[in-house]
Amino acid sequence: MSFRNPDWRVAWVKIPLFVLALLPADLLLYDAMTNNLGANPIETLSRTTGDWVFRFLLITISMTPLRRWTGWPVWLHLRRMLGLFVFFYACLHFGVYVLDQLLSSETVWEDIVKRPYIIVGFTAFLMLWPLVLTSNHFMMRSLGNNWQQLHKLVYVIAVLGLVHYLWQLKSDYVEALVYTLLIAVLLGVRLQQHFSHRA
Repeated sequence: MSFRNPDWRVAWVKIPLFVLALLPADLLLYDAMTNNLGANPIETLSRTTGDWVFRFLLITISMTPLRRWTGWPVWLHLRRMLGLFVFFYACLHFGVYVLDQLLSSETVWEDIVKRPYIIVGFTAFLMLWPLVLTSNHFMMRSLGNNWQQLHKLVYVIAVLGLVHYLWQLKSDYVEALVYTLLIAVLLGVRLQQHFSHRA
């Protein structure tokens, strides 16, 4: 397959990637069905889905630098699908949180207002919606250059996601350091690209 001329054959990359991206959710579902989520199932579900939100977010925003470094347009063909998986796992993460609050909208709202790291995470979740709703080709054509400006929100979402993650951290400091360094590198690459275009 020629990565420099992506066409219908890109599907041969997307299909296995789609299956792999669903694997964390499938494993969680299997563990839930076999009572293998540990002593605190809700905490396990919340932590795991939250981790995958952030991981897919990092992978998604790395697509543009990979396109520049390798010269392979195929990376950009994968970006939309990966971004939708960010939203998919964010919905699962938020759903687990609502379930933990016994499906009470009043309790959820009180908790969001009371706990700062939840405010940050909820803000990032809300900011994902306009990106998802405008991720199709029709909206890309309709918004024109404004589409790119809107989708730069993904970098703000990444920073908010990192703050949300670090604010509630109790262990796994090595993983937190890796995430922080990756975000710093990806944002640095984006800023360098921005200023080089203005020069």
